[in-house]
Amino acid sequence: MDQFKAFSQQLNPLAAKLGKQLGQVKQFAQEKMGTAEDITELPQEYKDLEKRVDALRNMHTNLLRVTRTYQNSSYDYPAQLQETLGEFGRTVTDKIQQVALSPAERAASEAAALEERKEATPPKTLAHALSRASFQGSEQLGLEEPMGSALFKFATVQEKIGDFRLKMDNEISTKFVQPFGTTLNTQIGFAMKARRNVQNARLSLDSAKAQYKTARPERSEASRVEVEQAEDLFVAAVEEATTLMKTVLENPEPLRNLADLVAAQLAFYKEAQEILADVAPEIDELSVTQEALYRNSRSE
Repeated sequence: MDQFKAFSQQLNPLAAKLGKQLGQVKQFAQEKMGTAEDITELPQEYKDLEKRVDALRNMHTNLLRVTRTYQNSSYDYPAQLQETLGEFGRTVTDKIQQVALSPAERAASEAAALEERKEATPPKTLAHALSRASFQGSEQLGLEEPMGSALFKFATVQEKIGDFRLKMDNEISTKFVQPFGTTLNTQIGFAMKARRNVQNARLSLDSAKAQYKTARPERSEASRVEVEQAEDLFVAAVEEATTLMKTVLENPEPLRNLADLVAAQLAFYKEAQEILADVAPEIDELSVTQEALYRNSRSE
């Protein structure tokens, strides 16, 4: 008998919970069909906060959809480009250093480079691809040729630009993408969960009100108490959700993250502009030299 009593006591809370959920489902269905009466109105301040949080959430989602591109280093690498293992070899800087080696040292260095190629993943960016193709062209033409010399200079600069871009990507991933995602999944996520709790509390309140209207006399007092309890839960849920939404909207972190993204881009473009500005006059000079040689050859 005692065991049956204990079992019944365990079932009572579960039955009450199921009854509450069924009441919510019924109320929700009636509202969708337009047959529900006396739907509890949410405060205007609360509804305004909902709209602002929805806009903020959409902004986070859309920006993350785009900026996650920075976590894929090959996002600007031509899909149709098929570089060989040799083209993926050492960097231009390594090859420049190799020129000063003796034949025996160069052979040993080439062997080591081959092993490195098998293990290392070379940078697959557009700038690095331009660097490799340009350096290959400079080797084939020879540095004594104006075009070969210009390609060598261009290859060196493009390799640095590629390295700068990878640095920018890492900065944006660390200081924008990751914290932006954290805000979306934590603060905004908590606010959205609190809003769902408000919706459930409102459905429970309206369900309790509907049951109170149709309650039998002997159930009238109990139904009235249920309505009061549901009202207290609804008010508490609204207050909690309001607080969390205000916290989300006042959070300065997203704007700080955007400032960090802009700073990373600014640093990249500044570094790229500086080294391009240095090499541009040199390539222009080689171009003038090539034109002069061409005119001389045509006048002979």
